[in-house]
Amino acid sequence: MSKVGRNIHVSVDRLRQLAHRDARPRKIKADAGTCPKCDSHYSADEMRRNLRVCPACGHHFPVTARERLEQLGEPGGYVELWGDLRAADPLQFTDLRPYTERIAEAEKSTGMGEAIVCAELEVRRAPAIAAVMDFTFMGGSMGAVVGEKFARACDYAAQKGVPLIVVAASGGARMQEGTLALMQMAKTVIALDALAEARVPVIVVLAHPTTGGVWASFASLGDITYAEPGALIAFSGPRVIEETTREVLPADFGRAERQLANGQVDAVVDRRELAERIGRVLHILRRPETDGTTGTAPPGLQWAQDGAQKVKSMMDRMRPGATDSGSGG
Repeated sequence: MSKVGRNIHVSVDRLRQLAHRDARPRKIKADAGTCPKCDSHYSADEMRRNLRVCPACGHHFPVTARERLEQLGEPGGYVELWGDLRAADPLQFTDLRPYTERIAEAEKSTGMGEAIVCAELEVRRAPAIAAVMDFTFMGGSMGAVVGEKFARACDYAAQKGVPLIVVAASGGARMQEGTLALMQMAKTVIALDALAEARVPVIVVLAHPTTGGVWASFASLGDITYAEPGALIAFSGPRVIEETTREVLPADFGRAERQLANGQVDAVVDRRELAERIGRVLHILRRPETDGTTGTAPPGLQWAQDGAQKVKSMMDRMRPGATDSGSGG
């Protein structure tokens, strides 16, 4: 007769050892590739291929400004504009550390010169000018250089007659520049108003977070406004509002989906579909080409040329030291 099996013996000492040994970790330690929403883990290559969006739950990780430009633009890349502009310290501001030290640290850690990158690029073969903010540079705060680069981007878009794409991600105005930072709210609004006169369309993408003076100025004035899923879009964060009003806010307060329901944005678009969506809009809004035989613009484009001249005059008056004398009325 064949042997069916053997008895299994487990000693009590062995069970005691298993009971008292250190508990094994239940999950892999979280890192930059760990989704904070569903705890899924991804390698750097996987994240790059999926545009830093979790394939499991759709959580949108933050991206840098240059990474954003690569995602939106064609494989040929983009041409950065005014990358040499740097912030000054006119107020000689110091809190726990001097402002100049904070700027130097931000430049070293991010490899950027400011919290916004402006570039000329093509999105799905449609030309555009882009102004993309980067939250990793001092929380994407808006100072004098951010306002100047944004105004230049508006001016350049009007001259070229191509749409402006704005990607906002900011904590608001930069406190270290005081009133000078708050003045950028008016400056950027005037720049967009000039684009409206030139009939140049503006597409705004609201990324997480878009708050403070940026949301209270140019980020809320796009002709077409998209938002990324889950992005916080509000003047103040929910914690500050709750502490001030002593009221409990809804869980989705200020989130992109709630702003869509309230009519503040036109659509909530997954980052993986964003370039295609913007590209289609750019092709719809593309102006007709000039007459190749005469080299002149069709009559219908005369408004664009006049509008671009208005933008140039307005921007010239906004430059430091400019006066209204000699403006020709």
